[in-house]
Amino acid sequence: MQITNDKTLLDRLGIWASSLCALHCLLLPILIPLLPLIGASFFAQGWFERSILSLSMLIGFWALFSGFYRYHRQLYPLYSLLLGGIIYWNKDIFGPSYEPFTIAIGALLIVGAHVVNLKLCQSCNSCESSCSTD
Repeated sequence: MQITNDKTLLDRLGIWASSLCALHCLLLPILIPLLPLIGASFFAQGWFERSILSLSMLIGFWALFSGFYRYHRQLYPLYSLLLGGIIYWNKDIFGPSYEPFTIAIGALLIVGAHVVNLKLCQSCNSCESSCSTD
């Protein structure tokens, strides 16, 4: 039982961090008028958003590389995480009217990478199992 918890902790943390980042970006336009009233204007700053995304990506790489190295040897979760992070980082590339869509796509790719990694890690019982072969 402990092995399963070790396998899933980082992915669950990555899913949580990525979801928090997406929620922040999607709700921020609604909350901007209220931020000065509660003294939390730093939530609207670009550096805060980039910090959350960077933390999410670091957790993601740690979780997915750990799963890759210890269990399944599949690279596509890492590709999904990287693509989601690039899309998310450049969310305003198509203009402000498409920003919610690019945020959603980037977040779905990041969360999807963690979900796939969870499933791949749970399907492997040990490093010697058939999961480590391509």
